[in-house]
Amino acid sequence: MQDIEKSRFLDRSTPPHIGTLICLTGLSALAMNVFLPSLNGMAEYFNTDYAFMQLSVALYLAINAFLQLFIGPLSDKYGRRVVLLWGVALFCLATLGCLMAQNAVTFMVFRMLQAVISVAMVLTRAAVRDIYGLEKGASMLGYVTMGMSLVPMIAPAIGGLLEVRYGWHASFWMMLAVGLTLFVVTWFDLKETAPPSTRSLTQQFAEYPELLTSPRFWGYCMASAFSSGAFFAYLGGAPFVGVSVFGLNPDQLGLYFAAPGVGYFIGNFLTGRYSTRLGVIRMIFWGNVICVVSLLPSLGLSLIGQNTPFIFFGTLAFLGIGNGMVIPNSQSGMLSVRPNLAGTAAGLGSAIMIGGGAMLSALAGALLQPGSSEIPLTVIMVLSCVAALITIMLVVRRERRLRL
Repeated sequence: MQDIEKSRFLDRSTPPHIGTLICLTGLSALAMNVFLPSLNGMAEYFNTDYAFMQLSVALYLAINAFLQLFIGPLSDKYGRRVVLLWGVALFCLATLGCLMAQNAVTFMVFRMLQAVISVAMVLTRAAVRDIYGLEKGASMLGYVTMGMSLVPMIAPAIGGLLEVRYGWHASFWMMLAVGLTLFVVTWFDLKETAPPSTRSLTQQFAEYPELLTSPRFWGYCMASAFSSGAFFAYLGGAPFVGVSVFGLNPDQLGLYFAAPGVGYFIGNFLTGRYSTRLGVIRMIFWGNVICVVSLLPSLGLSLIGQNTPFIFFGTLAFLGIGNGMVIPNSQSGMLSVRPNLAGTAAGLGSAIMIGGGAMLSALAGALLQPGSSEIPLTVIMVLSCVAALITIMLVVRRERRLRL
């Protein structure tokens, strides 16, 4: 196996530098949440209602999930490098379209096209799996996503400040500048980690049943999907809760919004530090326990009308810790079910995870109407985390039976 520590930055004769992988994954996170504090301002700019602008989250996630069904097989067929470069280039063009949009519908079309940057989320993980095995792969994914988690930690705060000072366009100009920079870096740094396959695309897609009939794949996949589903529901509902329920300004919302990112950073560190020692299943189990337990105090206080923005967003930092333990370990498990199908598994697993997240994000937006409290959003997050915990408990039970 290749050794990522021996990579040299901007030297394509060596394995891709870990900094490049972190930044590519970070761009995907940046596109997802940097503009969220601007949603109300964007609704006013385009003279439309908040519910429509909120679809820029839910529909983006839905298109993201759909594209990931194809990204994996395409990268197994043609290689990681070429698919990544095309994805980043198209993302830059779509971002320019968002900036030039004169009405809400045109903006929404180009916003959906921005979802092509999902190639970065899928293929950086596949590249890590190309280099490492199961436990070490989980550890390395933890470090990669630990760096990536800095983006959702600080991006909403930056987006809120940009909104207050320059308006919503500033966030998209920032995305464009970052995208162009990373295209150049990827061109010079990213060595191909998976030689192109000799199989046709039809043969690549025909291998989906091999994954879909694997109980191990489904166990890892659904544990990740339900756990991350709580975060995606948060993305769809937290801007409304922050502004309409707690009365926060966009810059204040941006700072509070970073809470799950802080926790995710810590959870990723724990993954990088302990996954090799404890194993992925234990890390997933305890991560899901943290997710469930973290949300119960906030729900209880909401039910008696005593919640505050500090408590609501503060408890979500612990949700981030749990997700930071669950998601990298689950993904490493998914990619290791069939190592020869790592790209396909990464795409399919992410499609299921983000597709479920899109539905929960849309549900949160639909339930949070004028006059709503934060309770519907918290209930959705709690139920999603409980489902994740039940899923991994079933996986543990099956593993024990197989050992008997």
